[in-house]
Formats: sequence, C-alpha cells, structure tokens
Amino acid sequence: MAIHIDPLEKRWIIVTAGLAIMTWAITLYFAAVEDIHPPSNVEVIDSARLHLASGVGGGEFMEEKLGLHKGSDGELVVTMVAARYGFYPQHIELPLNTAVKFRIASFDVLHGVHVPFTNLNTMIVPGYVSEITTRFTKAGEFPIICNEYCGLGHAYMYGMMNIVPKNKFNIAAETH
Repeated sequence: MAIHIDPLEKRWIIVTAGLAIMTWAITLYFAAVEDIHPPSNVEVIDSARLHLASGVGGGEFMEEKLGLHKGSDGELVVTMVAARYGFYPQHIELPLNTAVKFRIASFDVLHGVHVPFTNLNTMIVPGYVSEITTRFTKAGEFPIICNEYCGLGHAYMYGMMNIVPKNKFNIAAETH
C-alpha cells in the first residue's frame, strides 16, 4: 500500500531540504574559500594565577604586560584580560590594515568581546586563552563590548579601540 503525501507537504519538504542544503553550502564556501572558521587555539591556563609572574607564559597576563607589543616573529600582539566589569587595558590604539593577534583571558567568569562594525567577536572562557588574528579596515574609534552576560555590572563593561592610519601610528609609543 502506497503512502499518500499531500502535494503541499511535498513542496514544504523540498523547500526545507533546499534551505538545509543551501545553508550547508554557504558554510562550506566561507570555510573553504574565504578561510573563515571558528578559533582553534586551545591553550589551558589557571585563571587564578593570571596576574602572577609564575602564571601563563611567564606572567603574560600581568598588569604591566597587558596591551600592545611586538611578538617574537614581529607580529603585533594585544594581550588583554576580561574581568568583572571591564577590559584591561581599557584603551587600545592599532594601525589600519595590519594583522593583529589578540590574546585574551578571563580572570573570573565567561565574557565575550565584540567590536561593532569589525569582525572581532569571540567568547572568553575562564581557564582558556582566546586567540584571534584580525585586520581592521576602517579607521576610527570603536567600543569594545562584552556580549556575554557576566553579572550585574555587565552593562558597564566596555573599552575603546582607536584604529589609526599607519603613518600616524607609533608602535614604540604603544608598546609596554
């Protein structure tokens, strides 16, 4: 005995299957062609020891080492800490159209980093270092916003990022 499927139901099955295939194809395209993918750096840390010299990377997240510096390979690296209720350092100046690696750790709870009108958006999980490399293509001041609810002061957790043309950027003045 054959099962009867209403023609309207058949159309919805085809539309739903088509949308699923289209979503899969778009995801595959951006992963393969545009090289856009989730962060894959897995670096475990002890959040309670971030501020100590014996912490991660010989005290990489100590207060005096936060901010912008040149890495061992000459790459620009921003080291940040997210803690209730702020980002440290609170102000960062970066050059336009230059690759910048962000290394961010949480001192306490789950946080998020979102910089509107850019592609910088990630989650900061306690016990791990979030690492992202990006390039900013628009000059100007952009807020750094926490996009994961982290407690009663969440709405006040922000910082500022100033993207300036390369000819107005002085790495020596910005590094610690």
